[in-house]
Amino acid sequence: MLSYQHIFHAGNLADVHKHALLCAMLDYMVQKDKPLTYIETHAGRGLYDLGSAEAVKTGEAAQGIARLEERLPADHPYRRRLREERAIFGPDAYPGSPLLAAGFLRDGDAMHLAELHPQEFRELANVMEPWGAHLRQEDGFRAALALTPPTPRRGFMLIDPSFEVKADYDAIPKHMAALTRKWNVGTIALWYPLLPSGLHRPMMAALRDRFPEALAHEVRFPPAREGHGLVGSGMFVVNPPWGSEAEAERLTALFAGLTR
Repeated sequence: MLSYQHIFHAGNLADVHKHALLCAMLDYMVQKDKPLTYIETHAGRGLYDLGSAEAVKTGEAAQGIARLEERLPADHPYRRRLREERAIFGPDAYPGSPLLAAGFLRDGDAMHLAELHPQEFRELANVMEPWGAHLRQEDGFRAALALTPPTPRRGFMLIDPSFEVKADYDAIPKHMAALTRKWNVGTIALWYPLLPSGLHRPMMAALRDRFPEALAHEVRFPPAREGHGLVGSGMFVVNPPWGSEAEAERLTALFAGLTR
C-alpha cells in the first residue's frame, strides 16, 4: 500500500494527459474574480527530478513529456507552468500536480494536500512550504470527506490514487457519490489508468451511471517499454469548467499523433 513512488513514472504519457487537462481547467477557473479551494487526495512529493536514476531507469519521461511537450502550443497553460518551474528548480525538474496547481492560485485561494506515504510526505512538505499549502499525512479519501465542503466553497479536487490497492476500483464510485452530496458545486476530477485487464471498466460504468453529465476522457498509447502494463490514461470530471471538452478534443488529437 505504501510501496508506490511516482518518481519512476513522473512525466510519463499519463502525466501529460492528466496535467495538460488539469492546467487548462485551472487556468479557466482562476480567470473569474472569485476565490477557490484546490484539494488533492494523493499528492505525491510535488516535484520530480527527471535526471534521477529512478526516472531514467524506466524511460517513461522520455516517452512522455520529452516527446510531447513541443507538440503542445507554446502558450498552453501546462507549458507555461513547466517553464516557470524549470526556471526555479533546473532543466530536469518536473512539477507534480500540487506544484502545477500552486502556480495558478492567487491571494485568497486555499490549497489542501493529502499524502499518506511518509517519505513522499516529507518531500512534499519541503517543496510546498513557500506556497502555504495545508498538508495532511493521512488517507486521501478520508481527508477529502473531512475537507468538504471547503472554504472558499468554489473549487477543484483532484483524486489521483496509484490504484495499487485494487479495492479502490470498487470504492471510488462510492467516495465520489459521498463527496458530491457534501459538495455539489465542486469540480471533482478523477484520474485512472487504462490496463489490458480492463479493471477500470466496472468503475467507469458505475461513475457514468451516477454522473451522466460528467466529462469522461480517455487516451490510449503504446506501452513505454516491453511488458509495461499502462496502455492509456483516463480523466473523469464532475462539473467540468467551460472549455474542458474542447481541451479534451485537442489532447485526443495530440495522442493520436503518437502513432505517426
